[in-house]
Amino acid sequence: MHPKARIHADPAMELDQIDCLPDALVLLILNKLEDVRSLGRCSAVSKRLNGLVPLVHDVYVKIDRVVAVDGDADDALNLASPKPRHIFSHFLKLMLFTIVKPFHSIRNPGGTGRSLFPHLAPHSPVQVLRSFSHVRNLRVELPSGDVGTEEGVLLKWRAEYGSTLQSCVILGGTLVDRKPTGAAGHEPSTDDSGSMPESFYTNGGLKLRVVWTISSLIAASTRHYLLRSIINDHQTLRSLVLADADGQGVLSMGMEQLKEFRENQLSASACSNRTQVPACSMKLKYAPYLELPGGLALQGATLVVIKPSADGTGGCHVSRKETEAFVSGAFDGPFRLAAKALMKRRTYLLEMNGF
Repeated sequence: MHPKARIHADPAMELDQIDCLPDALVLLILNKLEDVRSLGRCSAVSKRLNGLVPLVHDVYVKIDRVVAVDGDADDALNLASPKPRHIFSHFLKLMLFTIVKPFHSIRNPGGTGRSLFPHLAPHSPVQVLRSFSHVRNLRVELPSGDVGTEEGVLLKWRAEYGSTLQSCVILGGTLVDRKPTGAAGHEPSTDDSGSMPESFYTNGGLKLRVVWTISSLIAASTRHYLLRSIINDHQTLRSLVLADADGQGVLSMGMEQLKEFRENQLSASACSNRTQVPACSMKLKYAPYLELPGGLALQGATLVVIKPSADGTGGCHVSRKETEAFVSGAFDGPFRLAAKALMKRRTYLLEMNGF
């Protein structure tokens, strides 16, 4: 008969191995974590992590849903009156209970028993982010895109901002679909020399592209306007990205653009809480049909490259190579190849007044 095994506590296991790691290494691990909810849970583990989490450089905030809230939410968001009515007006007025909850249990490491993050409202991510004092790279993700489209329609955009719009590229298509397996290649029209067909002007095709362009610019300028409190609160920011879970639009700001934002007065639109869109010059490229990798096909493929006019506040000379690099890097996967293919098409120049 074998004696029963007995389990004894190993004295060596009583030592917390994380305590043996230097702060620099722990911060490196926390920076890889990024997600603000996970960081909040880590803060509740120990006093040491509680003191290190606010020092992380890379932070990712995922917004699960956007709702209107009662009460004076403008004070918490530092939004000027009147209250904006667009859905983005509530981008920071949202139910972030799943984000804020882990921070509610964090106590001051000084032993006062008070929460380290006092006055946190579940609808105030600005307050949550203020708890981080060394944020360099911030990515915020909205729950969905801003511009409504019909099923099968493709609309993607990417914008770069400083204190105003610096560049924007829009990729659209009236129908993106998967080609049937074994289907023969698409036969291009005999007069497809890169020119737009006459029907493009008469059947509402051009009007649709104008609507896409204006809607995307409004969405980008509204996101830009609502980020001002975060930018001003975090002087250490080097990069800021505001995207959405649908992958429709991305607003990005680099270190020089953030510096310009802080140094120049923000030009707000008179009609709503968004940044004013400057007068722009646009290059429109069109292809009736594009075959993409992975068996995808894009009908009515359109690319719009937007730059502020030379006489606008954001006007500056941009080389063709820089423009092509921006466009080719704006999208991923097959849509990146679609943008590159459209860049080879004939260019149509358009001008647009600021709004």
